[in-house]
Amino acid sequence: MSMNLNISRWVFKMRGGLWTLLFLIILFMTGRTELETILLSLVIILAGQLWRCWAAGTIMIYRGETVKADGLTTSGPYSLMRNPLYFGNFLIGLGWSLIAGRKAVLLFIISFIILYVIIIIPYEENFLLNKFGKSYKEYCERVGMFFPKRLPLENFKGNFNVDILSRSEVHTMLTTLIGTCVIVAWALCYT
Repeated sequence: MSMNLNISRWVFKMRGGLWTLLFLIILFMTGRTELETILLSLVIILAGQLWRCWAAGTIMIYRGETVKADGLTTSGPYSLMRNPLYFGNFLIGLGWSLIAGRKAVLLFIISFIILYVIIIIPYEENFLLNKFGKSYKEYCERVGMFFPKRLPLENFKGNFNVDILSRSEVHTMLTTLIGTCVIVAWALCYT
């Protein structure tokens, strides 16, 4: 087994803990923040969490510490981009880092690119390519990693399942809410 595969597997498994560590670093970088910046950040964070909810309620099976998939989800937000959950994470993290300041934004963007774009997403996509072969390859040709290649009106609605959402996204929603309250309170202490 290659070292890169071991690193990718470990980063995937530890992505929640690494996300928490990144949040804490951003939190401690937070200083005086203008109210307008906080309000804009809250809108971005809310958009990220709503996007995650839509994505989480659309997938057939929610992942845990290992990559798995019963089927290839290509509808709903997955008809627009291959990684809507991570795009939601990006918006949430961007909102938090905007509250913390320019250096935190730079740190967050670099960290996101390393963790998700370079390590986690290629690891997942290799799994999906091995499992679904030609179907996944064709999906990648139609749908961008984070940005739509076209507007897919036929699959846009998708099959949203509230049961999957309630089982899989509650922890993330609570984490986002608590993290947002903490960083906003921290920033307001400096104003």
